Amino acid sequence: MSTPVPPPPWALLAELTHACPLHCPYCSNPLELTRRSRELSTEEWADVLLQAGELGVVQTHLSGGEPLLRPDLEAIVAAADTAGIHTQLVTSGSGLDAARLDALTGAGLRSVQLSVQHADPARSDRIAGSRSFAAKERAAALIREAGLPFGLNVVLHRDNLDAIDDLVELGLAWGVDRIELANAQFYGWGLRNRVALLPSRAQLAAAGAAVARWRAELDGRLDLVWVVPDYFDGEAKPCMGGWGAISLTVAPDGTVLPCPAAATLPGLDPPHVRDRPLRWIWERSPAFARYRGTGWMPEPCRSCDRRELDFGGCRCQAFALTGDPARTDPACALSPDHALVESLTAPPPSGGPPYVYRYPSRS
Repeated sequence: MSTPVPPPPWALLAELTHACPLHCPYCSNPLELTRRSRELSTEEWADVLLQAGELGVVQTHLSGGEPLLRPDLEAIVAAADTAGIHTQLVTSGSGLDAARLDALTGAGLRSVQLSVQHADPARSDRIAGSRSFAAKERAAALIREAGLPFGLNVVLHRDNLDAIDDLVELGLAWGVDRIELANAQFYGWGLRNRVALLPSRAQLAAAGAAVARWRAELDGRLDLVWVVPDYFDGEAKPCMGGWGAISLTVAPDGTVLPCPAAATLPGLDPPHVRDRPLRWIWERSPAFARYRGTGWMPEPCRSCDRRELDFGGCRCQAFALTGDPARTDPACALSPDHALVESLTAPPPSGGPPYVYRYPSRS
């Protein structure tokens, strides 16, 4: 019996480089970062984007690391535009000036998502491990002046969850259209810094109440997104909308993954764009079929009425917490391993350990 062909993906995360001027301790990039010499070339990225458009992808996030460190970024944007793919630049703002933004817009860039670590400049710089807030402020002014759809992204954790009001006010002052308040997920450098980053339940409750208050006050004038944390509410979140269901990630070296953190999973043997067409990878590769749908599930997921809502939760989180990517995500209250999460979310010590910053040479 033949395996049914999955619906086409609509999104592509193009990780153009792991190089970055920031050293954020919550970064989800792997501890073993891709060297610049191993990155896909301009021509290879153009081919990937052409194949993605033919496969059905309609939107790509051009990310990293810091994609502005690619001198050929304009050519990559143009290739995506030619392929009929909407482009969003995901950037720290470092290195963005008026001439570069004008060139990117001319090449077909459609929107920008700017990251910030805190509304207070000094605290933002401390979290980023780099003096970067002033560059973000300048970038925000340029993006707004260019008239591009403009989103602000904040990864939330113990050291900034108490600043929701200030962060929303910062976004309003910078003229953004959307603020994404995304509670930290613990992969890569984020997993290494989990003890330092985990908030308290009281912090999360206060932050959630602040978001609800701002949503009521703004009344739709600004899109305010609250990405709930994984460890605290007893419900597993579907991995990227379901493993190999709606999106794919191409890493800087051309490895293709069902989600950005999946490179760490044992035995996955992820495919590569230099070896296989993107369509074959999406439709037929064992790596994308491994946890697609519900047939692979163990109990209690196999008989759970939520199995087609959360798809067993996150495979990378299951592996990080239990050592087995096929187990039920311990974030789920029904998981036999849920006690692991409960032990992590006990009241954290005040202060916590120092950050291990994202320095590739120290990984």
